[in-house]
Amino acid sequence: MSNLQLPLIALQFLTRLPVRLHRVPTPEQFGRAILFYPLVGLLMGAALCALGVLLSDTHPLLQAALLLTFWVGFSGALHLDGLADTADAWVGGLGDRERTLAIMKDPRSGPIAVVALVLILLLKFAALVALLSSENLWPLLLAPWLARVALPLLFYSTPYARPGGLGQALADHLPRRALPWVLAANAALMPLTGLSGALALVVALVVFIWWRSCLMTRLDGTTGDTAGALVELTECAVLVALAI
Repeated sequence: MSNLQLPLIALQFLTRLPVRLHRVPTPEQFGRAILFYPLVGLLMGAALCALGVLLSDTHPLLQAALLLTFWVGFSGALHLDGLADTADAWVGGLGDRERTLAIMKDPRSGPIAVVALVLILLLKFAALVALLSSENLWPLLLAPWLARVALPLLFYSTPYARPGGLGQALADHLPRRALPWVLAANAALMPLTGLSGALALVVALVVFIWWRSCLMTRLDGTTGDTAGALVELTECAVLVALAI
């Protein structure tokens, strides 16, 4: 499999689009594909904006519900699953690192996970209603884009807390020379969308610094689930901040 397929690897992992690869990616290819995570976020945001335009004559409540449903379906609820596991583990772990990691591996969802999912989706829905009522579609582009810029930044700047799994492949084969340039290029492009882009970038950075601090305090690093939680927290924070 050539490096030309790295964007397809990223697209297959982060979305539910019907992407077919001729063979299973190697850990090295999976790690290098992280360079294209921001591009996947940009594609997702562009699709949301296009759908928002198509539904422009729809009542804002229904429009927001349809957009949120499409958003969740596009990603296959991948990051919502990470948020749910993280919420259960964070509360049930009682401040203990090993207990938190053990709960995070449990595939079952407890009441804390359900509450976290309901709240995050409710906040996103309410923010979408407010944004659509004011005909502001920029956040639909910025939120998924910034959230998938935050993912490689997290793996670049934070140790991996638990051996094994896809997260370990990302941590071990991260393209450390190229990644800072990709992140800087994406960050430089966002203010070009105007005040919304600049504000969204600041909000995403604050969320990132806060969440990374929480992870280092509790786990001494990150995991795949906590990375997924970061995506959801970033998307929600950007939407809410730009809707206020």
